Amino acid sequence: MKKKEIYRIAIGCLVALIAYYIFTFDLSSCRRSVTSETLPVSDSIPDTLRFVTLSGSTTYFYFRGEDMGYEYDLAKLYAQSIKKPFKLIVAANTKEMLDAIDSGKADLCITPQAITQTAKKKYQFVGPVERSAMVLVQVKSDSMVTSTAQLPGKEVCVAEKTRAANRLRHLNEELGGGIKCTILRGDTITDEDLIEDVAEKKIKLTFADEKLAMLSRTYYDNIDISVEVGLKQRLSWIVKKDRIMLAKSINDWAKTIPNKSAYLSIYKRYFEQSKNDSDSSSEEIVSTKNKRKHRLTKGKLSPYDDLFKHHAMRLGWPWQLLASIAYTESRFNPKVIGWSSARGLMGIMPATGRRFGANNQQLLDPETSIRVAVDCLLATKKALGIKGNSPDEIKITLAAYNVGPAHVQDAQRLAKKYHHNPLIWSEHIEKYLRLKNDPVYYNDSVCKAGYLRGGSATRYVNKIMNWYESHKH
Repeated sequence: MKKKEIYRIAIGCLVALIAYYIFTFDLSSCRRSVTSETLPVSDSIPDTLRFVTLSGSTTYFYFRGEDMGYEYDLAKLYAQSIKKPFKLIVAANTKEMLDAIDSGKADLCITPQAITQTAKKKYQFVGPVERSAMVLVQVKSDSMVTSTAQLPGKEVCVAEKTRAANRLRHLNEELGGGIKCTILRGDTITDEDLIEDVAEKKIKLTFADEKLAMLSRTYYDNIDISVEVGLKQRLSWIVKKDRIMLAKSINDWAKTIPNKSAYLSIYKRYFEQSKNDSDSSSEEIVSTKNKRKHRLTKGKLSPYDDLFKHHAMRLGWPWQLLASIAYTESRFNPKVIGWSSARGLMGIMPATGRRFGANNQQLLDPETSIRVAVDCLLATKKALGIKGNSPDEIKITLAAYNVGPAHVQDAQRLAKKYHHNPLIWSEHIEKYLRLKNDPVYYNDSVCKAGYLRGGSATRYVNKIMNWYESHKH
């Protein structure tokens, strides 16, 4: 073969090789471009996160003008960690909540769902995994039930159509019968109510979800929840199956939270810090020396009586009522900070303080606390349309001071809907405030503020009025 022909062939091969590499590079670039452009829009972390949840004692609730709840606070912690704002969607029921995820109206469901094989086909389970069982709720005593084997012959009360009722039936079958199963029928009976009945010794035993029981134990320190009556269920937040980047982001964050002080603070706030007796603490706050001094000073209820008298004139209430609020909120300790972040002598929330011109540090000053409390009570009366100071009007105002006007307005609308008087406290507003722990009522179309542990609000009013009646002279 001639040298010229060999040279021509070599040049042709070189040109073909270069063309191949150029084509391959262009094709790979094109492929990368197509891949990038055709990624599902949903597979990204949005500029504003949209959380969906149900109202509830451990998920989300609105209290004293602020958003709260264990799952809500955890979700907020995640949003803060990736420096993203968020929007909360409160669904009326589970179907509406899951529809929000399925339709893309919400990015993340923060009401934990049971981790099952069926659910895994549709959703990704993300975030912290909770393990929750049903537990036996009983009053602490030397004769407590210590295992399920001791339940035959004992009465257990549960509400019908609940997970607790199903578990009681199955456990009774597993043990060969013998448990006195009392299934309580009624639209207004909740697991929360039955835990309260156990604490008050109206019934002896009930079953409840472990998380709810843990929360309830911070209100009732005389109950025991140590006996599990079923296997632990694994639960977690969910996102749609195609939200790969969001799922990875949440899971990476979840691996770090058990050791973060912010997470530990949230857990302690809801499941360990006492909420017994008042929003402050079940501990005796005032020293023995100070208590003795107050008792021996004739005509004195507290060191702040002159301040109560001065500010009560703006409100038109007996000054002893302001003293009663202070005793209930703080036991006259001006430096106390409660589980809900309510601060100082009168238990003022930080947001309320800011609204009336006081920062967190200033709220620990007795005079500032009393001044802001009276400002808040006056604003509350105005929001509720209360112009007088009748016993009913005072009790309604006190309830709104405790939980916020929105919940009291919900109770008034419910009272009107069910043919009760929305201007009378006892057996009217009080009744429907208590019923706001029941989904049937707090999801009613007339309610705007959602779930409330309403029983604690009615007890709050009763404590203030009882203390006032005992000390007004």
